[in-house]
Amino acid sequence: MSTAAVKKKRQPPPEHFLNRELGLLAFNARVLEEAENRKNPLLERLRFLCIVSSNLDEFFEIRVGGLKEQITLGAVGTQPDGIPPRQLFPLIAQRAHEIVERQYRLLNDELLPGLAAEGICFLRRGEWTPAQQEWVRAYFFREVMPVLTPIGLDPAHPFPRVLNKSLNFAVELEGKDAFGRKSGAAIVQAPRVLPRVVRLPPQVAGCPNGFVFLSAVLHANMRELFAGMQVLGSYQFRVTRNSDLFVDEEEVKNLRIALQGELPQRHFGNAVRLEVADNCSEAMTAFLRMQFNLGEDDIYRVPGPVNLVRLMQVPDWVDRPDLMFKPFTPGVPSTLVRRADVFEAIRRGDILLHHPFQSFAPVVDYVRQAAADPAVVAIKQTIYRTGNESVLMETLVAAARSGKEVTVIVELLARFDEEANISWASKLEQAGAHVVYGVVGHKTHAKMSLVVRREEGVLRRYVHVSTGNYHVRTAGLYTDFGLFTCNEQICSDVNETFKQLTGLGKASRLHHLWQAPFTLQENIVAAINEEAKAARAGKRGQIVAKMNALLEPQTIEALYKASQAGVKIDLIVRGVCALRPGVPGLSENIRVRSILGRFLEHSRIFWFHAGGKDNVYLSSADWMDRNFFRRVEICVPILDLRLKRRMIAEALRPYLRDNLQSWEMNGDGVYRRRSASRARPYSAQQALLAELAQSPLPGTDR
Repeated sequence: MSTAAVKKKRQPPPEHFLNRELGLLAFNARVLEEAENRKNPLLERLRFLCIVSSNLDEFFEIRVGGLKEQITLGAVGTQPDGIPPRQLFPLIAQRAHEIVERQYRLLNDELLPGLAAEGICFLRRGEWTPAQQEWVRAYFFREVMPVLTPIGLDPAHPFPRVLNKSLNFAVELEGKDAFGRKSGAAIVQAPRVLPRVVRLPPQVAGCPNGFVFLSAVLHANMRELFAGMQVLGSYQFRVTRNSDLFVDEEEVKNLRIALQGELPQRHFGNAVRLEVADNCSEAMTAFLRMQFNLGEDDIYRVPGPVNLVRLMQVPDWVDRPDLMFKPFTPGVPSTLVRRADVFEAIRRGDILLHHPFQSFAPVVDYVRQAAADPAVVAIKQTIYRTGNESVLMETLVAAARSGKEVTVIVELLARFDEEANISWASKLEQAGAHVVYGVVGHKTHAKMSLVVRREEGVLRRYVHVSTGNYHVRTAGLYTDFGLFTCNEQICSDVNETFKQLTGLGKASRLHHLWQAPFTLQENIVAAINEEAKAARAGKRGQIVAKMNALLEPQTIEALYKASQAGVKIDLIVRGVCALRPGVPGLSENIRVRSILGRFLEHSRIFWFHAGGKDNVYLSSADWMDRNFFRRVEICVPILDLRLKRRMIAEALRPYLRDNLQSWEMNGDGVYRRRSASRARPYSAQQALLAELAQSPLPGTDR
C-alpha cells in the first residue's frame, strides 16, 4: 500500500466533525440572543447587537473571503468535515441572512422604541420638526458638505474605488449638469472623519439624548450636491472586502517594512459582501452588484443603517448607568494589598489574578516597578494585542530610555492590530529596546513577561504568564487568568522560550511548560490518553477543559477514544467547536457548553484528574491547528496546591453549574440554552463578581 493510501486511511471520517464556519455563525446567533434577552439592560442589549455586527464583519473579511478564494481555485474539501466550499457557501449565506434579519427586526421593533421611551432618541428624517430640519441643514453645510466629493459616473469618471466597510451613497439622477452631461448616476463617499451618529442639542432634539444618523443628514441634503438636477433616489451601501493579509515571510528581508506596504491593500481586496438600504431600486442594486462582481447571495438588504457597529459608542455617550450593567471595582489579592513591593509579594508565593473580577493594575504595577527599580537589570515581554494607547507599553519605552535591557517580542501579524503594533515597535526601537518580530511562519501568541533583578549580589527572575493579552481595556472585559511566580524552573522555561524567539538553536527540553509548536499538542493528547488508560483500568478518568475554540482533529479523536473508554469529559467552549458531543458509540461521555454573558469568556484552563493529582494548566492556546502547529504558545502548570484548588473552584466548577448563561450543544451542533427549571438560578460570572470584585476569596491567596 502506498504512503498516500496509508495517510488517507488514517484520516478521521468527516462525520466526526462539525463545520467551522457554521459554528462561528452559531456563536454569533447566541450573542444575538443576549441582545434579544429582555433581562439584560437596554444599552447593553444595544452593545450586544453591535458586537454581532463587528463579529460578522470579521467573519466575512476573513472566513468568507478565504472560502471564496477556495471556490475560485476549485478546491474540493479543505476542512475535516469534508463539506466542499461550493456546497458550504449557500449554507453560510442562508444563516448569515437569517442573523442579519433578526438584528434589524430587533433594532427597529424593540431597541430603538425602547431607547426612545428612555429619552435616547434616534430621530427619523420623516418625523423631524422644523427646528430639527434647520439644525441638520446647518450642520450639513458647516461640517459635512466641505469634505464631500460627489462623483458623477461617466466615461471620464468611472466607478470609484470603494474602501472596505466605508459608508457610501448611490444616487440616481435626472437632468443635465453645467457641462451638459447626463449620466443618471453618481457615488457619494462619506469620509471616515465624519461621525456616523450625530448628537443634537437637547433643546433641538426635544429629548435628553437625541441623535440622527449621518446617512439621514446626507439623504436630507443630497440635492445640494447636484445643483440643477433632480435626485430620484439616494441609497446607502457598504462593501466588505477580503482583508486577510499575505506577506511571504520567507521572501522578505524586513517584515515590518513589507507589512507596512501591504496594509493599505487591505482596504481594496476582493468584495465579499454588499449591504444596501432595503429601499434601493432593483436597477441600482444590480448595478452595484455588477461593479463588485458579487452574486445575489452576497447582497444584504437592510432596513436601517448599513453599519450597526457605529452604534457601539452610544452607551458611552449617554449618562444612563441605570440602563447598563452595574459598575464594579475589581478586587486585589490580599498579599498585594499588604505589600507595595510586588516582587516581595511574589517571593512569598505564587499569585493568581482572575480578570476582570480582579484588577489588572498589579500587572501594570509589576512592569512599572521593574522599570523604576535600580535592582532590575532586564525586562523581556511578548506583545500580541495591546492597543494604540497603552500605559504598559509606555512604561517599557521609559525603561529602555533609562538604560535597562529591554527585549520585546512584537507580533506584527496580530490581525487588525498590525498598525498599532508597528507603531509600538518603532517607538521601542527608538528608545533603545531590542525589538524582535518572532519566528518566521509562526505567530508569537504566548503571553509572558520576565524580569531579571539583582538581589544580594545574585540575579533572580520573576515571571508573569497569562491566558490573555497585555491590554488594559480588554482586561476589564474578558475573563482571563494571570500567574506571578518566581519558581526557578518555570522562570528558566520562560527564559528558554524567549531565547528561542530572539536567537537561534534547537529547542531545549523544558521543565514544566508545554510549548507550541513543539510539545503542546502531543502533551495534551498524551494527558487525554492517560485518562483513557485509567478509565479502562476501572479507575476514575476525568477531563474538564475551558477554551475559546476546539477544532484540531487529532485532539478531538483522542477525546472520542477517551469518552469510549469511560472518561467523563466536560468541555466549556465559548465559540466554535468541531467535536460532536453525546453521539452514541462515539462521545456519550462528552458534554459541550458555551457560556455567554457580560464578559467575553477568554481563559484557557485544562484540568486532568491524573489519578488524583489534579493537574491544572493555564494556557495562551486554544485547541486548534494554528495554535498547536503555527504559533508560539505556552501552557503552564499550576504548582501551588492552594492555587490549583482555586483554579478548579473559579475557572471550571462555576461554569459547569451555570444554568442562566450556559448553552449546551448536541451532536448536530445545535445549541440549547440551559434552564434553571427546578434548580436554583446560578450565573458563573455574577457569582464570581460577588466573590472577587470587592475583596479576595478568604484563604485562597497568600
